[in-house]
Amino acid sequence: MTPKILVFAGSIRTGAFSGQTADAAMKELAQQGAEVTRISLADYPLPIMDQDLEKEKGIPENAYRLGRLIAAHDGVLIASPEYNASIPPLLKNTIDWVSRISKDGGKPLRPWAGKSMGLCSSSDGNFAGIRGLYHLRAVLMNCKADIITQQCSVARAQDAFDENGDFRDDRTRGMMEAVCSSLIERARLTSTRVGA
Repeated sequence: MTPKILVFAGSIRTGAFSGQTADAAMKELAQQGAEVTRISLADYPLPIMDQDLEKEKGIPENAYRLGRLIAAHDGVLIASPEYNASIPPLLKNTIDWVSRISKDGGKPLRPWAGKSMGLCSSSDGNFAGIRGLYHLRAVLMNCKADIITQQCSVARAQDAFDENGDFRDDRTRGMMEAVCSSLIERARLTSTRVGA
C-alpha cells in the first residue's frame, strides 16, 4: 500500500518558516514513497470557534471539507510555528473546529480519531519551536490522534534552508527523514482512511 499523507503548515504567513518546513517534509515523504497532498489552511478559512455560532449555523463547511480530506488520508504531518511557547491560534482553531465533527451526511466521521500523525516545528531561535509541540501533541492526543514519537524541530530557521528549500544541516535532515519514515510506517499499519 502506498500511504497517502496530508501535509500542512500551522501558519499562512508569506515566507513562514513552518511553510518551508512543510515543503521539506513533502519532498522527503515523496522521496520515501508516500503519495503526498500539500495544502494551505488559507484555503479553509474558519471563524473563531464559538459554540453559540455552531448552535446557530452548524459546523462550517470548510471544517467539513478539511475533515473529509484528513479522513481520506492515511496520515497527516503538521509543521507548526510557536507563538508565545504554544500553538498558533490559526492551527488551534482549525483543530478545534474539525474535532466538532462526529457525522457527515448521517455517517460517522471523526477525522482525528486514530489518525497517524507526525509533528514538526520551526522558529528563528535556538528552541526551534519545540515548546509549542508539547501543547500541540497534548491537544491532538485529546482528539484521539495517533502521534508518532519522532519529531523534527528546525532551529534558526532563517538560515536552515538552502536555495532549493533543502536543509543545510545534516542533523535536521536526519530528524526529518526519521519523522517521515516513522509516519509512513505507522500510516501503513494503522490506516483509518475513508472516502476518496
